[in-house]
Amino acid sequence: MEYQRIRTAAYMPDPAQNSFAHPLYTLALPTEWEEQILKLHHFGLSEREAVWRRRVPTRNINQLMRATAPDVVTVDSTATFGAQRPWLYCANEYPMSVMNSFIATWLRHLQRKPDDPESTALLMDTFRSLDTASLQWQMSMVDLLAQQHPSPGGTALPAQHVYRLLPDVLAGRITRLEPYEHNGERLVFHQVAGIGGSRGQGSGGAELMSWPPREYAPKAKSDSSGKRSYYSAVIRISVRTVPFCSVPRVHLSAGIRRFVTGKVWMPYQKGASVYLRPDASLVPDGPEPQRFSVAMIQWKHGTTDWRQGGTEGMLAGVTALDGLPSVDRLVKEADHWIGGRDGIALAVGHQATMGPHTIGTGLMPSERRRLIEWAEQALAPELVPVPRLERSGYAHPPEKQLKKLPPIPKKEIPQTKLAAILEQRERALSDNASLRRKALAEALEGADLVGLVLHQTDDQRDRLVAAAETNLGLAGHRRDHGPDGWVWESEELTVRLHARPLGALGGLLGGDRIPRRGKEHEEAIGERRRAVANTLKELRDSMPGVQVAFVELEGDRSFLREKRRADPKHAIRLGSADAGLVTQFIRPMDNEMEAEKAEEDAAMRATAAWSDGLRQTGMRFVPQHTLGELIPPGLNQVAFHLVERRHDGPTGKAQFTPIAVLIRPGAKCIMGKTAEMHQWVPYPELLKSLTGRVREADLKTSAQQSTLMAAFIKKTLSGLRSTPTLVLSHAQDIRKRWPWLKNDGLDQDRLVLDSGPAQRIGLYGRHLRVIRIADSSRDETSQWWAEAEELRPEQKGKQRAGIAKGLWVPRTPGESGRVFYSTADKSSTQTKLTNDDAKLTGHVNAQGKSAFRPTTNAWNPELLEVAVACLQPGDDAEAWAAFVHQQRFCDDYRDVLGLPLVLHLAGLADQYALPHEDEEAVDPNASQVAVSASEEPTGQMAFDFFESPEIDEE
Repeated sequence: MEYQRIRTAAYMPDPAQNSFAHPLYTLALPTEWEEQILKLHHFGLSEREAVWRRRVPTRNINQLMRATAPDVVTVDSTATFGAQRPWLYCANEYPMSVMNSFIATWLRHLQRKPDDPESTALLMDTFRSLDTASLQWQMSMVDLLAQQHPSPGGTALPAQHVYRLLPDVLAGRITRLEPYEHNGERLVFHQVAGIGGSRGQGSGGAELMSWPPREYAPKAKSDSSGKRSYYSAVIRISVRTVPFCSVPRVHLSAGIRRFVTGKVWMPYQKGASVYLRPDASLVPDGPEPQRFSVAMIQWKHGTTDWRQGGTEGMLAGVTALDGLPSVDRLVKEADHWIGGRDGIALAVGHQATMGPHTIGTGLMPSERRRLIEWAEQALAPELVPVPRLERSGYAHPPEKQLKKLPPIPKKEIPQTKLAAILEQRERALSDNASLRRKALAEALEGADLVGLVLHQTDDQRDRLVAAAETNLGLAGHRRDHGPDGWVWESEELTVRLHARPLGALGGLLGGDRIPRRGKEHEEAIGERRRAVANTLKELRDSMPGVQVAFVELEGDRSFLREKRRADPKHAIRLGSADAGLVTQFIRPMDNEMEAEKAEEDAAMRATAAWSDGLRQTGMRFVPQHTLGELIPPGLNQVAFHLVERRHDGPTGKAQFTPIAVLIRPGAKCIMGKTAEMHQWVPYPELLKSLTGRVREADLKTSAQQSTLMAAFIKKTLSGLRSTPTLVLSHAQDIRKRWPWLKNDGLDQDRLVLDSGPAQRIGLYGRHLRVIRIADSSRDETSQWWAEAEELRPEQKGKQRAGIAKGLWVPRTPGESGRVFYSTADKSSTQTKLTNDDAKLTGHVNAQGKSAFRPTTNAWNPELLEVAVACLQPGDDAEAWAAFVHQQRFCDDYRDVLGLPLVLHLAGLADQYALPHEDEEAVDPNASQVAVSASEEPTGQMAFDFFESPEIDEE
């Protein structure tokens, strides 16, 4: 028996309610101010640069008010002018004397050349010309459900202010509910200063955080160093839309925020959020704040400071620094103020890049359900829950290609029965290994598989060898063995492994001295790159045909703050590429874990690393659908993807490379191409071609990049015109350069490329279909759960929840019939977690035992939205959604993929984007060289891609 429905934390306007108007004070900038402020903003820019900056940015003043005036709400990241477009909103009039000081500080920081006398004179002229005394708050009734006309595709278009103000008002309602209570414990929620608006559908939102934070003191030594840990519950509210639906949605999401205890390990080139509750306003004459303020601290040039601090900073400009603690003290004792002292309570938000935390991530389904159902009370009567999603009749798994292993019973059973189970397992393992060998031989086109193990420990080398034998069933085919070389010869395939110590190639860049950012760092990368390439080139002479290197190296957690510049991984990847090798990294055994767990973890990571290495050869078990004639035979699957790196990446160079990945029936391996390629090439060759690319000078602007993307898509589709083809795209990845993929851009069965017109899909051929996938990033799809009482009536009223795998169909009136949802089941590694485990309050499970487990990571499959955008006449939209859902179930992965296989493979290409200019690279004439990384984080399988993220600052 399985769940037939799932409940989403999504809400829609109640048609029975006429409107949702709310009184708010608004502040608008006079229309005549725009010209003068733009003149100040454009001073020192070329005419072309000024055209790019047509609007005045308000990001800095938004952040200033978030830190010092959290009750003021701004709805855009650029200034708006005129009474019809208010700039700020507030429940109560905020003192204009303080607002004027904010505006004056903002104008001073719009200067580009403060030391230029002409710039200073312009600033003074701006101050004199702007009549700040005329600014006044105005009471207005704001329509919180205001909409523009729907998009051409029928998608709702809420007014810009709705994205910020509707969540903000709802958050205020939630704070006025009776505190959340469960098992005799209570949580009190407070609003957090808004993150500020940004143009676009993903803008705005509101947030609440419980306070005081939960405090956890480890009881066992294994829990950590014995330090107390702090964390709070977080609720986020956001406005979203659904493709082809004229009714907007409100999403609630629940999670936790963990706080730093002791020293703050600042993330490299990033800031850390500090949540503030001062007893009084941080600025003179300001009212006592009703919400959490949020300020940022950042590490820069060897020192840590408030992001807008310093003698010339905006915090100093509004006299706010006196109310904040010393940053030097804060980063040494982050929890010193958590209980409140010196007139302020504050906590520093923990980030994953800071290292491990005692408290685990996320919430399990039952606790999430309890918290969301408590909060949703505040949404009535204007908003009602979206009807439950119902299971699709097509939601069957694809055909199995590898045999499922019978489980070994945990309880004692008769020896004869156990022996039969073990024999059955051995047969299945043998058959599966034979299929893998055949698939690998096809991908290699008959060549031997030759690998190199560059190890730091003999133990991890031996585990990789054992993983190779197990995965490919090679134990009975060994012809030569260690300690430096192994050979296996089977009927289908010959495998050769060579082992060498990694040695100095794995040492820190710069040796005892961490290289400085910039030229010194680039030179350190180049030097190590050449050393790796030269070493591997020499080794190739003794191991002909070597294709992949397995490199044992300490993981990223060993490189915090500026020490990350000493991480040799990127240089090793580049050097391996120059020598023509694909590279798979694996960490050494974790000696901080208990011995038994450490051994189990190391073996699992070796198995994962070996599997990931094989997949980089292009070997794949493509899911075989069960939809019969509903899907045309010989269907190609194409995924478009943007391979990008920013200037602040590991090599200091930018990259922009559109790619396409193709699954072609009957092909020996996965295929791919870039915009420069005239033909499809094997997937490994695609990956190799991405290494070392630096973004061209004529691809700096979004318009230039969008034009290249459109031309690439058009050229690719033209070459597939005569065969059935399904194009799959990941919304959060590619829509920034293919705007048609935005919710308000999609139009059923009509395609738009770049700035061209919408054209019927038939003009691109009678065999083309297009489906867009959206994940839960930025709460674009809602959190969800299955209601346990559906399967267990005795759970009615107990707010217990479960996880359900399947394809789901919305039954909301007015739905387009083109949008579906895909979910996975719980990760195979989370066998000790239960859906009832709790972090926020004590909880007793059905067996009467405590289920309070704050130190464990919670896992929830995300809700993937499948928008069937373009079909051919007579197609069944639900069947096509089912096909896409089945493509997440691959036999050679332990768990369901976060995205359909072809999109998953396209996304993995990012690991090869390592732009680095080096004229002295070995083998410069090689047309296609490879670099690699693990497909998934070593030791973790594909389930990581669909974990619902915790609400931590990024």
